[in-house]
Amino acid sequence: MTGTSLALEWLNALPAHDAEHELRTCCASAAWAGVVGAARPFADAGALATTAAAALEALEWPDVEEALSAHPRIGDRPEGAGRESAWSRAEQSGVDDAGQEVVEALHTGNIAYEQRFGRVFLIYATGRSAGEMLAALRERLGNDEETERRAVRAELMKIVQLRLTKLLERP
Repeated sequence: MTGTSLALEWLNALPAHDAEHELRTCCASAAWAGVVGAARPFADAGALATTAAAALEALEWPDVEEALSAHPRIGDRPEGAGRESAWSRAEQSGVDDAGQEVVEALHTGNIAYEQRFGRVFLIYATGRSAGEMLAALRERLGNDEETERRAVRAELMKIVQLRLTKLLERP
């Protein structure tokens, strides 16, 4: 994410509440949106990306869990008409062409993950096939809690950066 844009100027000019609302479509953590929103104005998209990454890294675990609550299971496509639902559907498009066996394995794996870790399995799905996501899910089921928390933060960071880029692509 580099350069300046009209969309960045738009984000910088929004009232605080509206900016936080827009930012929460990129990361549903109220704490994250508050920190990033309060850091405006951003000189360029790189400054926004750096601030967003630092704010995400600094989140307490309950705030990460709040962010995760906005993400559907891999393979469960949100039906909403909002921006976040549309982004999620596009990000998970690698599941669209998956065979029934892989879809069922993803469903079973999601449930096993939720039982083991108590949260939704999060993965940066953009550009990944259903088989790749399933392999990652199975691998991460073997993680201990601390290792998995680091993996979740890393995946969330990639998703947030992608969504910030999309937010700045608006006219």
